[in-house]
Amino acid sequence: MIRAYKFLMRPTVGQTIALGEMLRDHSSLYNGALQERRDAWRHSSKTSIKYGQQSAQLKEIRAFDPGRQGRWSFSSQQATLRRLDKAFAAFFRRVKAGEKSGYPRFRSGKRFDTVEFPKDGDGCRWDATPHDPVTRVRLQGVGHVKVHQHRPVVGKVKTVSVKREGRRWYVILTADRAQPEPLAPTGSVVGIDMGIANFLADSGGEFVANLRHGEKAAEKLEAAQQALSRCMRGSKRRRKAVETVARLHRKVRRQRLDYAHKTALALVREHDFIAHEDLKIRNMSKAPAPKPDPDRPGSFLPNGAAAKAGLNRSIADAGWGVFLQILTAKAECAGREVMAVDPRNTSRRCPECGHTAKENRLTQEKFHCVGCGHQAHADTVGALNVLRAGLVRREAAPA
Repeated sequence: MIRAYKFLMRPTVGQTIALGEMLRDHSSLYNGALQERRDAWRHSSKTSIKYGQQSAQLKEIRAFDPGRQGRWSFSSQQATLRRLDKAFAAFFRRVKAGEKSGYPRFRSGKRFDTVEFPKDGDGCRWDATPHDPVTRVRLQGVGHVKVHQHRPVVGKVKTVSVKREGRRWYVILTADRAQPEPLAPTGSVVGIDMGIANFLADSGGEFVANLRHGEKAAEKLEAAQQALSRCMRGSKRRRKAVETVARLHRKVRRQRLDYAHKTALALVREHDFIAHEDLKIRNMSKAPAPKPDPDRPGSFLPNGAAAKAGLNRSIADAGWGVFLQILTAKAECAGREVMAVDPRNTSRRCPECGHTAKENRLTQEKFHCVGCGHQAHADTVGALNVLRAGLVRREAAPA
């Protein structure tokens, strides 16, 4: 079982400069490889360059520029080239699928914030001095950097990554650990219905509030963004304003993650089986298509884009996708079962008689079956139907 750990690094002033130079040089390598691919495609009869060809040039690049490219780990540079190769693979996959392609872009030093070391001991070493009471990570070209290790790392460290977030530096480890002991069974099953008014409702009639972290911080973020827009580019005031905006966004992100972890942990501890809707969040948060006005060429009819934008902000603020990922990971560690079911008609089907009609859901909260007269909270009805669909799917699944 692979698990990730993220720890705050405490580099010295000199190490901070070296870390910034490492990101800068890897960004330069990434951009140079991207430019080579673009030129080959445009000027060499649509020739496509692969990762293997660019990786074979690394030795010459390092010998030509030993002061910059030659001082960093060879494996980390290969990982940067693989990162570009994955970007092109995803680009071609989207083109074939008819989706918005999104051609790989050049990355400035400010937008390139991660360097990966594919193997612990190759250009990096986690806790290179085990007898030192202070945990450290050794990085080639940087040195031994202090790390605030707030929890133990269980298992063998496989990969090490260095990431910059604002003015902070983090080390991210992936470790291969044995399957932990499962939690004792509780005999309880539950279905959950994700929402906006409430973060989720379960099949037992309980609700988890939506704290709307982004909405609460909206005024401060708006003021910080306005202050940033008034600063001259390249000035010291602008750098401080950028740090302020980044700090506010980081706080909201950490609050959202903390709430998701606590909510998922409570569900995993209390229930053996958890069913949830298989939400297509990317499709749900798409902007509505424009409506051309047939009477006035070049003009468009109202399409509800403003209202949809508000709904999209609420969906993003709720963080459904992050929560479901955390729930699945925690359930795997605890020996619990999580199952996604088709969400269609879960809020329109009566749990008593099975009658399905859009008239059953009168409002966002009220459910009143036109067939048998059953009344309940609409989100609770949805959670009940999700649970039943999950149990049916679990029984039908092959052993």
